[in-house]
Amino acid sequence: MNRVIILPLLAALTGCNAMERVSRIGEAPRMTAVTNPTQEPGYRPVSMPTPAPQDPPLNGASLWRTGSRTFLRDQRAAQVGDLITVLVSIQDTASMNNRTQRTRAGTDNFGIPEIFGMQTRFLPRGASPANLFQSSGGQTSDGNGVMARADTITLRVAATVMQLLPNGNLVVGGKQEVRVNSELRELAVQGVIRPQDIASDNTVQHDRLAEARIAYGGRGTISDLQQPRYGQQLMDIILPF
Repeated sequence: MNRVIILPLLAALTGCNAMERVSRIGEAPRMTAVTNPTQEPGYRPVSMPTPAPQDPPLNGASLWRTGSRTFLRDQRAAQVGDLITVLVSIQDTASMNNRTQRTRAGTDNFGIPEIFGMQTRFLPRGASPANLFQSSGGQTSDGNGVMARADTITLRVAATVMQLLPNGNLVVGGKQEVRVNSELRELAVQGVIRPQDIASDNTVQHDRLAEARIAYGGRGTISDLQQPRYGQQLMDIILPF
């Protein structure tokens, strides 16, 4: 009976993903095939508030094209499908020290020494009318918290222009995968940029990306060892302690 209950439970916990990983024991992590980002299941076009489009000014007698960074041609990304390099340089440092102390003490006394001289008739023998009620309490609280964090990330990720918004802003997104032995490192970046923020070498800083989504992680042998097992993750969710 126990086996009948345990086996379906283990099958539900492991799922198809675990069976697939078991079938690839001893193999290096597989790289994802290069595909059209707009054809992925999770792709959703970005809709943002933009000003009304305006017609460019006419320069009939001029060889200079409005918006160009060079005399002959603008080399920066401007259309869907163009490539652009996103420079990610994150240096985040945070430190906080918090200390709270609290102490409270209280004492209450209540008595009826005399009410028309008749209090002794209603009190049990040995009771003192001057001290009918007495309470005391105390509370002490001491809390101390310290937090320190330092993050440094420096990346260069080539992204693709996936959408051109009505006001000229560009929706960009890109992924990179690097496999070293049996560990696969994944880099992903996505956001909205202005054409004016693109440098002459067709690069843009990550802090110029609106709605920026930057991910850097991995999967493989080392990542598996750093993650808790499925049973431990399940217990962390279910157990209230």
